[in-house]
Amino acid sequence: MHPALPYRLLNKFTIVIGAIGVGIALVDSGFTLTTWLQHIFHIFYLTIILLGFVATVGRYMRSKSRLSVNKVAVFDLLTSIAIVVLLAVHFFELARSGLSMPVDGFIAIKIAVFVTFIREISDNNFSLNRAFLNPGQFFILSFLSVVLVGALLLMMPNATTEPISFVDALFTATSAVCVTGLIVVDTATRFTTFGQLIIIGLIQIGGLGILTFVTYFSYFFKGGVSYETQLSISEMNVSRRMGDMVTTLKSILYVTFGVEALAAILIYISIYDLPGMSFAERLFFAIFHAISAFCNAGFSTFSAGLYDESLRFNYPLQLIISTTFLFGGMGFIIVVNLLRYLRHRAQRAIFQNDPRYGYQPWLLSINSRITLITSGALLLIGLVGVMLFEYNGILAEHKSFYAKLITGLFTAATPRTAGFNIADMDALAFPTIMLTIFLMWIGASPNSTGGGIKTSTFAIAVLNTLSLARGQTKVEVFQREIADISIRRAFSIMWLSLFVIGMGVTLISYDQPELDLIKVIFECFSAYSTVGLSLNLTTELSTFNKLVVSVIMFVGRVGMLTIFIALLKNRYQRNYRYPTEEITIN
Repeated sequence: MHPALPYRLLNKFTIVIGAIGVGIALVDSGFTLTTWLQHIFHIFYLTIILLGFVATVGRYMRSKSRLSVNKVAVFDLLTSIAIVVLLAVHFFELARSGLSMPVDGFIAIKIAVFVTFIREISDNNFSLNRAFLNPGQFFILSFLSVVLVGALLLMMPNATTEPISFVDALFTATSAVCVTGLIVVDTATRFTTFGQLIIIGLIQIGGLGILTFVTYFSYFFKGGVSYETQLSISEMNVSRRMGDMVTTLKSILYVTFGVEALAAILIYISIYDLPGMSFAERLFFAIFHAISAFCNAGFSTFSAGLYDESLRFNYPLQLIISTTFLFGGMGFIIVVNLLRYLRHRAQRAIFQNDPRYGYQPWLLSINSRITLITSGALLLIGLVGVMLFEYNGILAEHKSFYAKLITGLFTAATPRTAGFNIADMDALAFPTIMLTIFLMWIGASPNSTGGGIKTSTFAIAVLNTLSLARGQTKVEVFQREIADISIRRAFSIMWLSLFVIGMGVTLISYDQPELDLIKVIFECFSAYSTVGLSLNLTTELSTFNKLVVSVIMFVGRVGMLTIFIALLKNRYQRNYRYPTEEITIN
């Protein structure tokens, strides 16, 4: 027998029962179970943790390399100590109480089960079998799986204050995973704290993507990522560069959790004197809204959102949340590139005579330049439009010009897929509604938590139109020529988005012809671009139309072009070209 075989069998077995344990822990949390059944589950949890401890010890005993102090060893040492303490305490508690009384510390045990499962599954290479599932299909199915599991979790009795239908749970889960923010039931009153924790977990997973977490855990515990994994990630991100893939993913996680933590601290400070809230409630509010803002989700634990009377005039809070969701909507790769650029400029300013920090051309990539300029221009257009159309409208209740400016900036920024509202949407002037639809359609930047056709797509379309108007045969910007595939992809994304939105408007209007058409159009643009703004229409939708909007949100999040690629990309590339012909356009 191969010496590594017993460990591999133990590892596989621990992964299987660990997955079962995680499922049971979720059910255990979502339902009120009898004491004797809780004890049986408790013993099962302890068994999983014990197996994980044995697997960890075996991992080091079979290692042929010399033991060294590193981050994985420190993690394993600390978790092993915690596991030994948990096992000793809980076995003693079980022996003392028998099966006659509940055992305390279930939350710690469930967390330990989850950590054990993650630790063991991360010790395996992620491999995508291309014979059955290409990266695009895996990307789509991963989102769909999370949506369905999330819907089932939200239907558990302990997740809601009163039962909700499967369609409402599915709609809420889809909205959370697709970081949209449209709701058919009130998040504040219909979901318990446990239910809100499920929602925020779905938002975080949907914002970053499952493969991001899988890749990072694999890298953390194994010290590297397989070529297959890097290839899968590059294909799902339509990228040809793999050398710095892991470094970029690490930066994404560090930036995400760093910004969310900082935002949570600042949000807590901005509401420290909010009446009627305890320390725990303020802390939960801060964490919930920090994650919801960075992921551009638009969910809130207040029924009226940020339009609540206690928050409506809190301008520091508006600035913090708007900055957070703008940062999240900028795009992970753009943010990382911008931070590196700013760090280099700071180093050049401090160490002026050090050759290590000399001038580096194109440190700020062309993607970053186009995204930053387009985002800034759209934000300025939105601000000017809101100030012009709503100065005596929704901004009238804000007395000072400073207050109107901040609220106007927030109102102009939130259609960029954030979805937070600080105004009565029904009170918007018609020009503002049209401007909002335009900004929602464009949305955020590529590789971000936001949706829409993306700023780079819009910028390429504009540049191509200007190039045609000038009689040029190439699209050039910043002394670079835009690749033909990028132009083709941009226009495909644009017309496919309008096709999906048009189909959604048609189906909703057919099923409920009494609905106001402009509200239906607004709702479909908001759903496709995963924005979450609504002209107070979502709760009026029929069951069929809730499913229609759910499909639009899902398609908008994964991308219609991604769906086509997942279905059609297996065709072979032909190595010949036909003669070129021009087609009459106008």
